[in-house]
Amino acid sequence: MSGPLLPTDPASIGGHRLLARLGAGGMGVVYLGRTEAGTLAAVKVIQAEYADEPDFRARFRREVEAARRVTSPWAVPVTGADPDAAAPWLATAFVPGPSLGEAVVGHGPLPVRSVRVLGRMLAAALREVHAVGLVHRDVKPGNVLLAVDGPRLIDFGIARAADETAITSTDLVVGTPGFLSPEQAEARGAAVGPASDIFSLGCLLAYAVSGRPPFGAGAVDALLYRTVHDEPDLAGIEAEEDAAGTDLLTVLQLCLAKDPADRPTAEQICTVLLAEDAVPEGGPIDWLPDDVVRAIADRSAEMLALPDIEPTVADASGDPEPASPGRRRLLLASGAALLMAAGGTAAWAALRDDDTPGTSAPPTRHWAIGVQADLSGPQRTAGQAQERGARLAVEQFNSRKNKPFTLTVKTADDGGSDVRAPAAAEKLIQDADVLAVLGPSNDATATKVLPAYDGAFLPLLSVSSGALLLTTLEHRSYLQCRASDALMSFPIAVRLAQQKGTRLPGLIQDRTAQTYSWDCAQGTTLMLREYGIPPYPRVIPANTQDVKPVVTDMLRAGIDSFIYAGYAQGAARAARELATAGFDGPRLAPQAVLDPEFLKSAGDAAEGWLVTASFVDPSAVPAAAAFTAAFRKRFGAAPGYYAAEAYDTVNLVIQELVKATKGKLPPKRRELVGLLRKSHYKGITKDFAFKPEDGTFSGWGVFLHQVDGGRFRFLGEAPSKV
Repeated sequence: MSGPLLPTDPASIGGHRLLARLGAGGMGVVYLGRTEAGTLAAVKVIQAEYADEPDFRARFRREVEAARRVTSPWAVPVTGADPDAAAPWLATAFVPGPSLGEAVVGHGPLPVRSVRVLGRMLAAALREVHAVGLVHRDVKPGNVLLAVDGPRLIDFGIARAADETAITSTDLVVGTPGFLSPEQAEARGAAVGPASDIFSLGCLLAYAVSGRPPFGAGAVDALLYRTVHDEPDLAGIEAEEDAAGTDLLTVLQLCLAKDPADRPTAEQICTVLLAEDAVPEGGPIDWLPDDVVRAIADRSAEMLALPDIEPTVADASGDPEPASPGRRRLLLASGAALLMAAGGTAAWAALRDDDTPGTSAPPTRHWAIGVQADLSGPQRTAGQAQERGARLAVEQFNSRKNKPFTLTVKTADDGGSDVRAPAAAEKLIQDADVLAVLGPSNDATATKVLPAYDGAFLPLLSVSSGALLLTTLEHRSYLQCRASDALMSFPIAVRLAQQKGTRLPGLIQDRTAQTYSWDCAQGTTLMLREYGIPPYPRVIPANTQDVKPVVTDMLRAGIDSFIYAGYAQGAARAARELATAGFDGPRLAPQAVLDPEFLKSAGDAAEGWLVTASFVDPSAVPAAAAFTAAFRKRFGAAPGYYAAEAYDTVNLVIQELVKATKGKLPPKRRELVGLLRKSHYKGITKDFAFKPEDGTFSGWGVFLHQVDGGRFRFLGEAPSKV
């Protein structure tokens, strides 16, 4: 979806009047632009800091050259570019439809026929790519846009000639883990040829028809290993023969062959394997489900609703003609209508600095900390605890004498929904007084809004999101204020290693929990093997209700302890089966099981379970006694989980603001990100420190809770070594 332009965005680029933001990431921003002739285009602009790097500029120049060489109805054509400009840019024809990834996430897997048509047309695009001697090298759901008349392959950012030496180092893995080939995963250099794109196409089609990547998700190293060594997960894809006798499952198996020589060519996919799904010559094609077609129509209508804007050029030389009052009112009205059509609002005034929205008013000493959280949805208990912890920290700071400035808390409720999250983020981003944001509440909402916070360089500090993926995507404004989900599982192995006699731990990875269960299972397995006690592992399919056969198998194998990597409801089912079988050995789980739902569903079977968590029970921590008393007095209740962590995190931000401002102007958002990533703060819950390059939490901060008398009892810090 589009979003409003920020006051810091340029008015035009290369003859394109910019209308809205289509997306933003660590390297640059993609805008919706309109030429003087009225044609819409997607304009990709590289950040100046990367444009100054010769190697990066050379790579962008190669992207432009590669994209221009491909002519296919299923590849987005280049309409303009200037790789040598101060801010290099590339314009392509605008496709208003969602990406394949958005469509699958929003509407579920595509029907088999839709996937067959998708595969046939993308293979046709790759046929043209390979015909001009290029390898795309990043065929993934995010690089395929859906239109009513067929898909469009985009982004030739890492494409290169098949016989060309890559600019990047020879041992660098280039591509998107989960959708790259074994030869890419092993960085085989010159061995990455056209067959590599076919493997990636197989991954993409498997994802489109099943809703899951064929080699799972999780840590990058694990993905690369499975891509090279494991068979793809194609469960549930039926081997139904079509009129030509070639079923989709067979096509996927051929594309996903480990040996490049065993894979079909793009030409063979087009003309033999999926030939019966040829596109009608000059005629319409009915290939997408109705809900996806409606999504495309809605986006098209949104773009058509954008108003015409006078073709003024911000970077033209000479003094502009003064606008008459009537013309000025027209411009402002058109701009307001544009931003409303794009789904947001903006301030019509001068900037306070080069990367922060603002107003033309004099600098203020009344600044704000934002809180984006689930305040009304399924995780509202944790979200409200974070908001209250943040508010208490701000109120205590404001009560100080001789404070250099005052603060307020501004909230944005996203309901824990990744659909609502972008609008909540934009509300805080557009507020000139917001210097940093606490949140969001979960991994899904964090993933959805991080590009927007990156684009604004607004610091985003999360105390509850723990996915490894959040810190492996080069986000430039993010700080993960807790141990990752994988690290949270290390103490489980340490605890078992400390207990003499542990020989065979049983470990269930519940795929209902998707990436979370993978991160936790792999973290635990890694440490157990380090201590010489490899587990007896079992993986259960998503939404498995009957875990008795799996538990029975594990008990027959002689397990003496049990670990569950998954969510609370699944852990409760396992707990009941273990209790029925009379198993009383150690039972352990990571943080997601620390949920009232586990206690309710498991009942007496929950007793004795040990759970790791990134948060404390403030009422059981002596260092938090003053905080707990103040919280009770202010809010009339004991602080919930994450309240103390939010309190610490906001005090960390306040510490850096005081050091940086010294009573003057606050630091720019960009500057504050750097200060926070280099900071150290001793809080009441843990010591906060980060890796400056990516904002990863570099402390420990893992704690143990145990079910005792029908409630979770806080035991203290978890052991980090035997």
